[in-house]
Amino acid sequence: MSEKTYVKRYSALARANHWVTAISLVLLALSGMALFHPSLYFLTGLFGGGANVREFHPWIGLVLAISFLGLFVRFWKLNLWERNDNVWLARLRSVLAGREEDLPEMGKYNAGQKMVFWLMSILIIALFFSGVVLWDAKHEWMATTLGLTFTIEQSRIAVLVHAIAAVIAIVVWIVHVYAAIWVKGTLSAMVKGEVTGGWGWRHHRRWLREEVGKTAKGNPPAE
Repeated sequence: MSEKTYVKRYSALARANHWVTAISLVLLALSGMALFHPSLYFLTGLFGGGANVREFHPWIGLVLAISFLGLFVRFWKLNLWERNDNVWLARLRSVLAGREEDLPEMGKYNAGQKMVFWLMSILIIALFFSGVVLWDAKHEWMATTLGLTFTIEQSRIAVLVHAIAAVIAIVVWIVHVYAAIWVKGTLSAMVKGEVTGGWGWRHHRRWLREEVGKTAKGNPPAE
């Protein structure tokens, strides 16, 4: 039996950055739902009570924003839209059926992954700035130290934006996790940092060619 060939897909730093973002997002979703409706108040037990949830939620949000900024700086160029992405979307039936031979050769990310990346970028920006407005209502130091003050009308708009963005972000996250589990080998790439050559050839052939070319030239693999 021939041994499998493995290709580096993510560095240790990139994986750590991803998992900090992922864990922060889960904690925000749970604490946010606990604050969203009385029927979900039981979730506060995960954080030691309602007072702790109200205190921790915005700070976790700050961690998420900083961590995702690291991911954005690291990966935004790889997520720029290309002509092949339109072809990939047009052949979505083949994607769902697993007929990779009908799809164009993809770089490090396919169109679906790019859509998740840009959607989460927009949603996290919306969550962050609307969250700052809501946080101001609880922390006077923001006004005294940072000079940030907001009207009641602005706070009402922020509540609506925050809730809508949070719901969409949770749905996008669920789709992202499902896709990572559905495409065998994807989740292990973010755990171990590497994939088999067969996985790369099947799902991201152009990326594999580029990585092999870099290795042949003695250049380090991309993050």
